Amino acid sequence: MTRKRQASRKFDGMGYRQLQRLNSERRQKLPPGDRALLRKNGYKNVGWGQVIRLYFKINELLANPEDKDSLEELFLQADRIGNKYQSPEEIKAFQSQLAQETHEIADLVDQQFPVSSEVEYIDFSQSRPKSAKSARRSPDKRYRQK
Repeated sequence: MTRKRQASRKFDGMGYRQLQRLNSERRQKLPPGDRALLRKNGYKNVGWGQVIRLYFKINELLANPEDKDSLEELFLQADRIGNKYQSPEEIKAFQSQLAQETHEIADLVDQQFPVSSEVEYIDFSQSRPKSAKSARRSPDKRYRQK
């Protein structure tokens, strides 16, 4: 008796291999950090259920591109934007006020953590004497079988 051929599974009109190929292509569009995150969390492109899970996760990552600018970069960008709309006098006043506050903070830090003027020297020139036990061992130690 011959078996009936099972109807092939489809997901969004795609078969297993098509979905795998699509996942591979779209994964390459992700930044390396997101690819490492997928790998770390166990998203694989093998197995019908895992391929579908990976498809949804890639959709989520591509739909929500996170702004990965550091805080410093954001401040610099805001400073550049703000400088466009300020006059040179306002910029100069802000810079002098910022410098004054920075010096006050530095003074407070110096009060909390005083700098010691002592210089400490460590002499590594003298070596430790070898122990008698390590001197007796030979690298050609022979092992006896019992």
